Amino acid sequence: MRRTPHAPYPPHAPRPRRTPRARRAKATLLASAVCGCLIAATTPPTPVALGIGDRLFPTLGNPGYDVLAYDLSFTYPGSNTKPLTAVTRIDARATATLRTLNLDFAHGTVRSVDVNGEPASFTGAGDDLVVTPDTPLAQGSALRITVRHTSDPVAAKGSDGGWVQTGDGLAMANQADAAHLVFPCNDHPSDKAMFTFHVTVPDGYTAVANGLPVDLRHSAGTTTWSYRVRHPMATELAQVSIGRSAVPHRAGPHGLPLRDVVPAKDAKTLEPWLAKTPEQIAWMERKVGAFPFETYGVLIAGAQTGFELETQTLSLFEKGVFTETAYPKWYVESIMVHELSHQWFGDSVSPRTWSDLWLNEGHATWYEALYAQEIAKRPMETRMKAAYTLSDTWRASGGPPAAPRPATAGQKISIFRPNVYDGAALVLYALRQEIGTPAFERLERRWVAEHRDGTASTADFETLASRVAGRDLSTFLQGWLYGAKTPPMPGHPDWKSDAPQAGTKSTRHATRHAVPRATGHAGPRTKW
Repeated sequence: MRRTPHAPYPPHAPRPRRTPRARRAKATLLASAVCGCLIAATTPPTPVALGIGDRLFPTLGNPGYDVLAYDLSFTYPGSNTKPLTAVTRIDARATATLRTLNLDFAHGTVRSVDVNGEPASFTGAGDDLVVTPDTPLAQGSALRITVRHTSDPVAAKGSDGGWVQTGDGLAMANQADAAHLVFPCNDHPSDKAMFTFHVTVPDGYTAVANGLPVDLRHSAGTTTWSYRVRHPMATELAQVSIGRSAVPHRAGPHGLPLRDVVPAKDAKTLEPWLAKTPEQIAWMERKVGAFPFETYGVLIAGAQTGFELETQTLSLFEKGVFTETAYPKWYVESIMVHELSHQWFGDSVSPRTWSDLWLNEGHATWYEALYAQEIAKRPMETRMKAAYTLSDTWRASGGPPAAPRPATAGQKISIFRPNVYDGAALVLYALRQEIGTPAFERLERRWVAEHRDGTASTADFETLASRVAGRDLSTFLQGWLYGAKTPPMPGHPDWKSDAPQAGTKSTRHATRHAVPRATGHAGPRTKW
């Protein structure tokens, strides 16, 4: 994820392993009340909001089952202010005996729920849809959950993320905790699954989603576009684009099929930027190994989002990034590489918990900076020294890189602060200084290879780094990842970090991406 810059010059910025879950809360008593926007079909047990206890988002994710696959159907009515009709089918496996089960869902009307083909009772609790099958579900049993619902593209008051309204349709921006504003799901990156999408739109619109196309059907003035991913995906990385779009195709390295999605009227203007992707992929492959997915592309939205987003196989960009003439060419390209590098770091290897976010954003910032150094002679060392100067301030404001402070009340995406961008890239720079460039480059390649298509934690990174270096790095990394103060930089004893100003708090933050808009909260920035 990368925050959209503002003119005239871009300041520099801190821009599965599937784990089983067994904790289960018991539902008691009966209630007929409807919670939030959900409509209860019958009188269910009293709803209980659950969650898997993530330190930053404790109510997200649900215990008791493991999702294997989502099959999502959306019907777009031709207006991006009216709810879409939707059906969500979830294939899962029970990891505990379940009398009820919870899905994350908070912004639509539920019309019916079936479990294994039989109608089930349902109601709401907080951001949860609580489902009660007629018969308890045995541990180890297969589940097919079908939810018929609407999906509202108009954001609820006080919420952000989910559908993004564009000039000619919609796109998705589900990071970090907003997929459940679009469809019922187990909304936590620790439970990755396969996805299939079916999107029905009026003739004249084009729908594109993650993965590759598998079907196209025309019927009575509408077209249904179907896509399927070939690798497991976190809910936060789901993407559906609906618009009057052009979809140019080209070949990437080794024949990798590339497809971009742009407003049709802007296709010619944007083509020079799109044509850069094949070489950018080749550059990343030289650094860390083969591209991890079946396709890639750039989705350019006619919207003012304030961020770019690494949705799997189809990264979302605000059109202004490419049309604002004040941005230097090298800078725009480095933002493209930031989102591209997330396909390895964050998408293929997803965070086990949201406290592991630094592994996503630190690495994406690292390769963004490395690319700028190589193509535009913008020295990595200059950027890292500037980051070091501000590091203690970032730690005081947002917490250390691997233990970020919880989101500001009402601003859940405020976990995307400078400490997880340039602050985390600074950790990687210190590690390279400590173990040397050859060992560091081996570590990077092994990290994405050993954890491909899975989730991984900070502890996993520490373990692998020690193994590659041939010595215990836990004490060294402890200070860099969790310390309140920034440790001395190996090889640079003269670098100093400014003391935080009195009263520094965590209220200033970078929303999602680290490059600030004029209207956003950016926090302290590094500059080149």
